[in-house]
Amino acid sequence: MLSGGMDSIAIAYWRRPEAAITIDYGQRPAAAELRAATTVAQALAIEHHVVRADLSALGSGDMAGAEALSLAPVPEWWPFRNQMLITLGAMKAVAIGVDRLLIGTLRTDDVHADGRRAFLTAIDTVLRLQEGALTLEAPAIGLSAVELVRTSGTPMEILGWAHSCHVSDYACGLCRGCQKHYETLAELGVDPY
Repeated sequence: MLSGGMDSIAIAYWRRPEAAITIDYGQRPAAAELRAATTVAQALAIEHHVVRADLSALGSGDMAGAEALSLAPVPEWWPFRNQMLITLGAMKAVAIGVDRLLIGTLRTDDVHADGRRAFLTAIDTVLRLQEGALTLEAPAIGLSAVELVRTSGTPMEILGWAHSCHVSDYACGLCRGCQKHYETLAELGVDPY
């Protein structure tokens, strides 16, 4: 699963999968995420597939350009987002003969219920029970973004393509995605400005 953000790019560099799947589900920064994912997949010689399913009417918060639902733990929360991404990714994976999905969930993503180990274990079980017997792995679940970049050894010329903004095709500099991006780069000793 290659969203075009820092985490998925670092995992793609680290694990070098045979194929990458990017999903345009109607999120506001979809075009920029797709550009980033496409460029990185080409640079790493990874077969790249794009799935388009406009689910923008079902979104919430910053990524949907809508009012966040009252139960949203963070401003960019989109209901059942990881479940939806994994399901759409699994549908494509089965079609192209892939039997293992990698997701870029980090230790720090546990602010979301679908970013926790329990959720990932449960959805892995569901995938294994269905035709195709896919497995789901979160190789960075025990790492922070900085630890992932260091562990993966992702060079800045690859990581520099990452698009992390939640609200725009260009970094707004204010959303939680941009802030995490800048903080990660700063911790890595790179001046984000």
